[in-house]
Amino acid sequence: MGDFFFSIRAFLNYWLSKEDRYSQQSTFVFQLYSKLIHFLKEHKNGDPEIEKFRRSLLKNPTPIQVLDLGAGSKKVQQAIRPISKITRYSTSGAKFAQLYQYFCSLTPAENVLEFGTCVGISTRYLSKSTIGKLFTFEGSIEIQKVAQSQPLAERTEFILGPIDQTLPGILKKIPNVDFALIDANHTYNGTINSFTTLLPKVHSGSIIAIGDIHWTPEMQQAWNEIKAHPNVKLSLDFFECGILFFDYPGEKSDLILDI
Repeated sequence: MGDFFFSIRAFLNYWLSKEDRYSQQSTFVFQLYSKLIHFLKEHKNGDPEIEKFRRSLLKNPTPIQVLDLGAGSKKVQQAIRPISKITRYSTSGAKFAQLYQYFCSLTPAENVLEFGTCVGISTRYLSKSTIGKLFTFEGSIEIQKVAQSQPLAERTEFILGPIDQTLPGILKKIPNVDFALIDANHTYNGTINSFTTLLPKVHSGSIIAIGDIHWTPEMQQAWNEIKAHPNVKLSLDFFECGILFFDYPGEKSDLILDI
């Protein structure tokens, strides 16, 4: 019940604080924001092939064993869950999956990381913008099998296991991180640890996205601390997720935006 009232308060605070693109005094933000809105309007129904895959999973009642290494699901907490419910409650909708795709496309996209493959919906959207290699991390083997049930581009590499154990080895293999989506653990410690582990590989053109930043009080605390980090020059709060920039022509800014 506490989380329910927190969610209501968090959304009301977001709704009262959010700005539109015409409120932006920064040319950089105005153009970035305008292009995002245009991109989402052009693709309002999502990628047809990916959304067809999503619909097939939403109709799949097959139960699978789920290993939760983080906060788990608010909606479905059983260890054995139907694929349909995992898809419905634990994946980003087309709008936000494309938002991640859009921001990924603004980077060199040579080294892209996704923390939290789930059934592979956002993975497929990120793959559309990845030029080099997409590394996607998942802790539950049965969920990973669902994500791999239909072919993905060869540039996608699936990593199985706890992120704190698997990530260091991948980071040793790559020179830097261009784009990363942190959307796996959904705890304060897990989110902070993922961010701080990535920092040494971040460069001025990198972008990091963090999912569910207002999901719980501890996720909101993690978001507030991360966006205040001195390396972060611009943060964009879209309620369901936050976007971090490490280079920005203006003064350090934290913006709350609507899409």
